[in-house]
Amino acid sequence: MKLIIGNKNYSSWSLRGWLALKAFNVPFEEVKLSLISKSFYTELAKHSPAGKVPVLVDGDLNVWDSLSICEYINEEYLQGKGWPEDKNKRAVARSIVADMHSGLFGIRGEMPMNCRAKRHLELSEKALKEIQTLDGIWSRLRTENASNGAYLFGEFSLADVFFAPVIFRFTTYKVAVSDTAQAYMANMLAHPSMQEWLEDALAETEIIDADEAGEDI
Repeated sequence: MKLIIGNKNYSSWSLRGWLALKAFNVPFEEVKLSLISKSFYTELAKHSPAGKVPVLVDGDLNVWDSLSICEYINEEYLQGKGWPEDKNKRAVARSIVADMHSGLFGIRGEMPMNCRAKRHLELSEKALKEIQTLDGIWSRLRTENASNGAYLFGEFSLADVFFAPVIFRFTTYKVAVSDTAQAYMANMLAHPSMQEWLEDALAETEIIDADEAGEDI
């Protein structure tokens, strides 16, 4: 099985597919394509009509879009354990992931994932409101599930996978959140798979000017 991804420093959606495999110990081969290479879209076209990373290649099956990839991994390799066992928690987990997948345009548009940088940004009211909403969600879920583990629903789940790039963003731009949300971020950043991704991202040298937002601090 192969996962086709983009640059680790910048590609937030790639991180989601990669982390869903790596954190749950599903064996795969990583194929990294430079987001700014001339062959990027040519290579992707061999596997996906969408022209975006990540793409999962499992035998003769190609799966694209990070949410579809995560659901496929959950069904085929995790026996459903990627989501919380409790049906109510599972429904909430899927809801917040769907919100992330189809929303948070302020955060995503104004705060590109850039693991190497430490930057300051003047954020819009829209982005600030989204940050406040996320802070509330993370804090509530961590309070409710504190006795079951260090992640949103206690044990690590696909919900955590989807918020992983947001956590890198908040770290890059020094976003202030509540103590409970900050503790969750610290737990996520300490996860071995997150550390592995970060180490690889820091080793990259390519620069994508469009994703170099903000002023150095």
